[in-house]
Amino acid sequence: MAPHPLSRAQSDALIADPQGGMPRLLEIMARLRDPQTGCPWDIEQTFATIAPYTIEEAYEVADAIERQAWDELEGELGDMLLQSVYHAQLGAEAGLFDFSSITAAISDKMIARHPHVFGTESREKTPDQQTADWERIKAHERGSARVLDGVALGLPALMRAVKLQKRAARVGFDWPSTDQVLDKIIEESRELVEARDTMGAAEQAEEFGDLLFVMANLARHLDIDPEAALRAANQKFTRRFGRIEDLLAEAGKAPDQSDLAEMDALWDRAKTEEKAAKAALRGGGLI
Repeated sequence: MAPHPLSRAQSDALIADPQGGMPRLLEIMARLRDPQTGCPWDIEQTFATIAPYTIEEAYEVADAIERQAWDELEGELGDMLLQSVYHAQLGAEAGLFDFSSITAAISDKMIARHPHVFGTESREKTPDQQTADWERIKAHERGSARVLDGVALGLPALMRAVKLQKRAARVGFDWPSTDQVLDKIIEESRELVEARDTMGAAEQAEEFGDLLFVMANLARHLDIDPEAALRAANQKFTRRFGRIEDLLAEAGKAPDQSDLAEMDALWDRAKTEEKAAKAALRGGGLI
């Protein structure tokens, strides 16, 4: 797996070719990592130092989709693709894998996990049945009898909580309805209050984590993506607080010149304005 097999002339020609496609991008990365002529910053990077950028770029893709910023999505997808190319170059230099072996592996995986498309199994399945089959095939590939094995540690905590709960639910470890989940939320809330009043910081953090975990379980039962729901709540908070700042500015004030009572009243005003705007869009009135 030679990391840079082209001559300098061939490399220059490929990099200069706007139609060079994937080979062009791979060659650009190889040149960036060239120990003699590459970029000093790129040369010193490792899997560990690049990993945070990989996560960041995935979120920026999700953000563009969330905002329906289609004019930005192409660029964000390119940035995310570059992360795979970066890790592939690092792997090639270490003799671990390269871009060709990565694409071969994912192609083989997609074929193996879709026997109803590439094999002899019937396509007459519901999406839920196909999801169950996917997980069954993944478990066979892992070769592990542990139900929760393979749920990535690096996932956002809320997302990982939902995945862990889904795995446990497949073997029957789950509440049958949201009623029991809501009861558990009340229980965990009481325990958090007790920890706040009688225990130390570590116990409070533990109880808070338990409450978040049950909230993620409620989201799963309601078929809500908790990450998306929290992102939407963050956006709403940002939007409404921005309106508070605007209203204060109209009065010649900044937030640090106001107080909680005034800002809370302005928050309610911003909330009412949003509801009125939504009602107008629906062609109705406030109820």
